[in-house]
Amino acid sequence: MAQQLPLFAATLSPAEQRTIRRALTLLESQLREPGAAFTSTAAVRDWLRLQLAGQERELFMVLYLDNQHRLLTHETLFKGTINHTQVHPREVVKSALKHNAAAVVVAHNHPSGVAEASQADRQITERLKKAMELMDIHLLDHLVVGSMDMVSFAERGWL
Repeated sequence: MAQQLPLFAATLSPAEQRTIRRALTLLESQLREPGAAFTSTAAVRDWLRLQLAGQERELFMVLYLDNQHRLLTHETLFKGTINHTQVHPREVVKSALKHNAAAVVVAHNHPSGVAEASQADRQITERLKKAMELMDIHLLDHLVVGSMDMVSFAERGWL
């Protein structure tokens, strides 16, 4: 399956676009490596940055993990406007159950390029955490992707 390139890739040459596709494929294969747990965030951050940075609309993505924190799959659950995405905790829980996930990492981008989390980001994260806990699914992190920066709720002690 061909990787969907970020919006900024349209301004790149075909050779540069192929390089980005190969990088996305390589990073995703590392995330799926049998037996490898999601203990290091470097590959996750790089992969998410390539997926989300430079998009013209907010996208909300969920990474579904098994009980050993290995990637099961990922999907973009919600697409928004240039400065807002409506996230429904019920749909995140429903999708996590469908994928039989024991844990999730959620991420969204800020098209403005500023990775700082808003008060609304913090509120929806708290609602997601509570909803997931009811189903015994762990919310490991919420990452906000800017143009080059990324904010981790877990690293900031917000989860």
